[in-house]
Amino acid sequence: MSIRHSLLALLQDQPRYGYQLRVEFEDRTGSTWPLNIGQVYTTLDRLERDGLVSNDGGDGEGHVVYSITEAGRAEVRGWFSTPVERSNPPRNELAIKLALAVTLPGVDVAAIIQAQRAASMRALQDYTKSRRDTAANQRAADTAWLLVLDSLIFQTEAEIRWLDLCEARMVQLAQASGPRSQARKNGVTSEEAAPLTAENRR
Repeated sequence: MSIRHSLLALLQDQPRYGYQLRVEFEDRTGSTWPLNIGQVYTTLDRLERDGLVSNDGGDGEGHVVYSITEAGRAEVRGWFSTPVERSNPPRNELAIKLALAVTLPGVDVAAIIQAQRAASMRALQDYTKSRRDTAANQRAADTAWLLVLDSLIFQTEAEIRWLDLCEARMVQLAQASGPRSQARKNGVTSEEAAPLTAENRR
């Protein structure tokens, strides 16, 4: 997630101080990706260093207000007009967990898949209910949150389908290795253990 560009986009709307930027970001995305206030100010410092925002001084209440520069506006235009890169996909903890689980002895991969599917189904139900409730009383300001909810729903549906595929693969692997491993225990060669087909009947 690009905090840098998100803050610049909000400053393009109007000058703001750090806490206002945090609140605006979380309001517009439904607090799906909470921002640490320290991260906001660290990012603002870097944006100022890079000439993308300017420090407008205090507002009289102890807040430092920032505004976007022309270079910052150009950066935002470039961000909005450029597709999100897929060359370095974000780390997917679930995919990493399952990839490691299937390579390590003694790990119950089926149990991991079942537990995750149950959790993903609960999340999907929550997202769907939230979307239904928001749409039923929709205000103009809710459009951004509905877009985020739609994205979360589609991602969770895809995750559940992927988990179903993982489970099917585990079943296939178990079925494929079952006769061979049993044959090895009984001292039968792989040729002898092979299923009888039209080819090996000859």
